[in-house]
Amino acid sequence: MDTLLSGSDYNQLRAFVAVGEFLSFSRAAEALGVSPSALSQTVRAFEERVGARLLNRTTRSVALTDAGEILLSRVRPAVTELGDALVQTRCSGERPTGLVRVHSFRLAGERYLEPILGRFAKDFPQVVLDLTLDDAVEDVVAGRYDIAIRIGEVIERDMIAVQLGPALRQIAVASPAYLERHGKPEHPRDLLQHRCVRWRWPGRATPYAWEFFENGAWFEVAVDGPLIVNDKNLAVAAALQAAGIAFAVEDVVREHVGSGALISLFDPWCADFPGYFLCYSSQRQMASAVRALIDTVRSAAV
Repeated sequence: MDTLLSGSDYNQLRAFVAVGEFLSFSRAAEALGVSPSALSQTVRAFEERVGARLLNRTTRSVALTDAGEILLSRVRPAVTELGDALVQTRCSGERPTGLVRVHSFRLAGERYLEPILGRFAKDFPQVVLDLTLDDAVEDVVAGRYDIAIRIGEVIERDMIAVQLGPALRQIAVASPAYLERHGKPEHPRDLLQHRCVRWRWPGRATPYAWEFFENGAWFEVAVDGPLIVNDKNLAVAAALQAAGIAFAVEDVVREHVGSGALISLFDPWCADFPGYFLCYSSQRQMASAVRALIDTVRSAAV
């Protein structure tokens, strides 16, 4: 390949990186704003130019070859940086304007979006924020979101993720009245004999199995109980009313535990897990309005 990078070189590299990250011609084409057939032709021309097969294709799947894996790892940072630099240069003289669509987990929205709404509206009056707060694990690209905020364990592999805060920890809590009436469980597996307030991920048929850590590994307890909710704040409210044992992020119930309204259980088995991350597509030519929101959220989260 020539030392100087022509326009076609950049387009071919960008096309290859998109397909290599999404492992889907249709999703990559949507992100790049081209047709799947045109994208396929561009990638095929790129393979011919470098003289190596970079992707294995079937009617149902796309996979990187060994040569493709190596090339992707080397060119992806450069292509991403170049694209960001071009967009930043083009937008440097523009005032951010337009619509920014955001999907955020509820607690993350309360923590990282709610505090910056007034400041953002004042600083960027021509930007419209469309915020969706729920705990569903949405496909950011398919849902046409510009940004997502979610916990680290459910981030899609083709997203850029920027950590916003420290690790989190979930703890089991119960009111003194509940423990007096039903006894105090000593080990997480004792929960199988207790009344628990269960939480269900949006879109899933069965409630979440509570996760604990022991001997270097995570294990699950599929609890039972008289109440199933899809809102974690409601689960905490139920625990305060002695309806059962709840499982909540420690920060959310810290004040209740400190006052004695709730008792923390199983501390040795409650370990940290990755906290909240701000995520966006690595292939998106970032609009100035999207960059403005990302910068505002990150600066407030420090």
